[in-house]
Amino acid sequence: MFDRSSYKSLDELLLAQTNIVQYFRNETIAPHSGQRSELTPDPDEFSNWMDEQRAWRETAILFDQTHHMPEMFIDGPGAFDLLNGIGVNSFKNFTPGKAKQFIACSPEGNMIGDCILFYLENDRFELVSGMTVQDWVEFQAVTGNHDVSITRDLPTSMNRNGRTNFRFGMDGPNAEKVFRDLVEGEAPDMPFFHMAKVRIAGVEVRALRHGMAGHKGVELFGPFEYYARVRTAILEAGRKHGMRPGGRLAYFSASVESGWMAYPLPGVYTGEGTKAFREWLGPDSWEAHSVLAGSFVSNDIEEYYTRPWELGLGRFIKFDHDFIGREALESFDPQKERVRVTLAWHTDDFARIMGSLSAPELPYKLIRLPLAAYGFPQADTLMNAAGKCIGIGKHSAFSSNEARMLTLAMIDSDYAEPGTEVTLVWGEPDGGSNKPRVERHRQTEVRVTVGPVPYAKYARTMKYAALTKSKDYSFV
Repeated sequence: MFDRSSYKSLDELLLAQTNIVQYFRNETIAPHSGQRSELTPDPDEFSNWMDEQRAWRETAILFDQTHHMPEMFIDGPGAFDLLNGIGVNSFKNFTPGKAKQFIACSPEGNMIGDCILFYLENDRFELVSGMTVQDWVEFQAVTGNHDVSITRDLPTSMNRNGRTNFRFGMDGPNAEKVFRDLVEGEAPDMPFFHMAKVRIAGVEVRALRHGMAGHKGVELFGPFEYYARVRTAILEAGRKHGMRPGGRLAYFSASVESGWMAYPLPGVYTGEGTKAFREWLGPDSWEAHSVLAGSFVSNDIEEYYTRPWELGLGRFIKFDHDFIGREALESFDPQKERVRVTLAWHTDDFARIMGSLSAPELPYKLIRLPLAAYGFPQADTLMNAAGKCIGIGKHSAFSSNEARMLTLAMIDSDYAEPGTEVTLVWGEPDGGSNKPRVERHRQTEVRVTVGPVPYAKYARTMKYAALTKSKDYSFV
């Protein structure tokens, strides 16, 4: 693979490439890949991914988020202003004990990423997930006039010092029952994206009302030294409620049902607005290891960039404060932006692709189950009947709950109506790229039907009910 050791920064590395897209399509290995570092302790499955998927729909699931999520702590009197000047979200009514989905854009209005922002205490915040966002926040902190301190806590596979916190996520229709049985004393009634301190197995733990499957989910986090004690207590309390521990396969496939389009390609590889950031990042940084994959191929890296509306995040943009990228975002017409949708694959086409493995000719691109996407990020061409590109398919995974292969996608608004039939091109051109995970294969066309986000009707109903009931939109 490509040798980065002779370069001093990401910017220098990119300037040495004749084609940035081809570099990311052929020369990189994802930063979280076991091919680069020690594998995460999380198993792929505790039982089997199909039953684990069904648990978040039928009973309860426990996801261990401890090892794969990066965390960053921002402390100091300048922390609020720093974050308020980066996030496109409003910080109005944002106070300690609350959390929000934090979204960052480049000066050009392109997505850098999103993550969860916890307002822990006065002058103390925590960002969870979103490595590119954390890098961007740290860059702004160290290069600007901000009275803050930054502490990074990297994923286990990249962290020689060990994690600071454990982090568990409970979801499913019985998650609330598990939570109430688990907590010592009376469990607090927390509105969506609000936090409370509780005691579990004698340990003080922070609880966040959250949920990816449309239920009253709870995220629990506390000192890592109590990891085993708290995890054991959760599973013991969950036994009578049918709780299952979920492995990596089930966890990372959950986004196709919830609608979260995680880790878009950060819009930082071109443009003067992010040049200083590229010069600050190292040649072996997270951003240097994006992996472009899929049937969509362009020689212009900017065609892989996204804007908040395309990821279903447009409603979070609030022009009630100054933030990086505000001027650019104000210049765009949301009505002309692509729309986030879920695509349901036709069963016959799915079966045809799987069956090609036993055919005498070169098979189609292997669909690994349940996670079919093989890029970081994925980009698959969507076409109308005339063969025109009308959008990009992103995350693809099989849902046992829906008994369908699903793809989260961004599509031209003319084709976004549920029930519309379009075509997804599956597999890479010319037999595939040089990525180690990509076997030789043929491309093929897949019929897909446009559906809503979240795809499951129950999840949509529960999600919107939670938003309406809270009457508190400080988390947006």
